[in-house]
Amino acid sequence: MSDRLLNQFTNVAKKALEASKYSTTLGMNMAEDARRLSRAEMNEEDFVRKYQGMVQKEFGKKMELAGIEETKDGPKWGMVIDLRKCVGCDTCTVSCKAENLTPPGISYNVVLVEEKGIFPNVSRTNTPRPCMQCDKPPCVTVCPVRATYKSGDGIVVQDNDRCIGCRYCMVACPYGARSFDFGDSYEGEMLGYGAMTAPDHGMDRGERKKGHSPIGTVRKCTFCFHRLQRGEEPACVETCVGDARYFGDLNDPNSVVSKMASEARAFRMKEEYGTEPRVYYLR
Repeated sequence: MSDRLLNQFTNVAKKALEASKYSTTLGMNMAEDARRLSRAEMNEEDFVRKYQGMVQKEFGKKMELAGIEETKDGPKWGMVIDLRKCVGCDTCTVSCKAENLTPPGISYNVVLVEEKGIFPNVSRTNTPRPCMQCDKPPCVTVCPVRATYKSGDGIVVQDNDRCIGCRYCMVACPYGARSFDFGDSYEGEMLGYGAMTAPDHGMDRGERKKGHSPIGTVRKCTFCFHRLQRGEEPACVETCVGDARYFGDLNDPNSVVSKMASEARAFRMKEEYGTEPRVYYLR
């Protein structure tokens, strides 16, 4: 898939950063070095040593090591998306918004459409893009307050109560999978929207209002963490009308996702970034 389609989201992320009260230059520099760390061109100790003083000055916080470590026991959740079966219906996008009650301008799941050729010789590829739940996530490395972290089951978690809304993680993510919650609402067209509880972090935050998380923080897909806790699949997987999505434990060599991820037609987005995504695609 053309990087051009993904870059539209990274450009949005940069504009969101420029609108914040924090240093854009520091954010862009940290994001670039966080990506170098993912590519093993830098280690985390050097990253923290380089930026600790600047983070202290900008945020008044002491920067700690992120300490991303892989847990050997338990499941490692992953997803496989068969591009030959995706019909581009956007059901995943809609079901994700309904499940996670994301506000206007925020969709954890989007479907990128690329058309090639001239009529009648035209081909179309639909590429769904959730969070990649990377094993070497630059979004985690760059966070100055460690509000985002890699959990033992492979999911990159966002702690919205710790997030200060600096948006550095947004420009560090190569996939544009993070969004800033500016506080927009569907209340005008959906009566009672603000009173509904967003379940994506398993917390009842009560009425949605300014000054209260998650407004003013960065939001992202968590593979429907709250549904996994109930033994259910992510909403996008359960509702896919083309059965194009598969979800399971990549640690289990006998699982469907493990076998699919090993197929010759399996690939991951932007592998050259070294982020080790847990979302695989089948050509």
